Amino acid sequence: MNNKLKQVFDTPNHKAFIGFLTAGDPTADCTVECILAMEKAGADLVEIGIPFSDPTAEGVVIQEANIRALKGGMTTDGTFDIVRRVREKSQIPLAFMTYANPVFHYGYDNFFRRCQELGVDAIILPDLPYEEKQEVETPANAHDVALISMIAPTSESRIRQIASEAKGFIYVVSSLGVTGVRNEIRTDLKAIVESIRNATDVPCAVGFGINTPEQAKAMAEVSDGAIVGSAIVKIIAQYGEKAAPEVYRYVKSMKDAVAELS
Repeated sequence: MNNKLKQVFDTPNHKAFIGFLTAGDPTADCTVECILAMEKAGADLVEIGIPFSDPTAEGVVIQEANIRALKGGMTTDGTFDIVRRVREKSQIPLAFMTYANPVFHYGYDNFFRRCQELGVDAIILPDLPYEEKQEVETPANAHDVALISMIAPTSESRIRQIASEAKGFIYVVSSLGVTGVRNEIRTDLKAIVESIRNATDVPCAVGFGINTPEQAKAMAEVSDGAIVGSAIVKIIAQYGEKAAPEVYRYVKSMKDAVAELS
């Protein structure tokens, strides 16, 4: 695990809060401001979505954010430039969340070289099959970028296999379906996390559907942290270029709830 990712989970009993937003929604300036606001509010890591025309793992909220960002002209290079601007002011751990197609078309080695140059610590590719991960993981590892494994309620017998090879942290998908806020999360996450911990000491954080401080606290209680995306993206959609103070307030409330467990 690289040093910045390690610091996210390395403090004993520390529970991490991880926030997500879409690059360029509504503008690059706003994305930079919101990332810095999340850090100020206590976020331990920020996931930056690289906009893609066919985000198959996303619900309506993040799909619409992708459309707004793409219409505004955001590109993979534009997302790298957002990271460059963040790095002028912050060393918060960063992860990209996107799909295999944009990375493939950019060129694996070129993509991960730029990640390393700019300090992107990890990447999450929801549509990358476990069986095909090696073609991405090899160049990612060469540039010290962790390819984050995802484990879903449907992983079942493969949990141990996936977990045993995981790097950085494991993204535990809380619910079936796509991203989006949920009123209830009924998956037996405790059992999934126990299976993971029987296979590896790599930390795991729970995402998909977390919306309230109570949910974040409950998810962090059974894992090493909570991941929140759609709820933050909804705030950005509502407030547009004035979203940063609202994002700060929301993320602080979520981080404060998670921190009660530390």
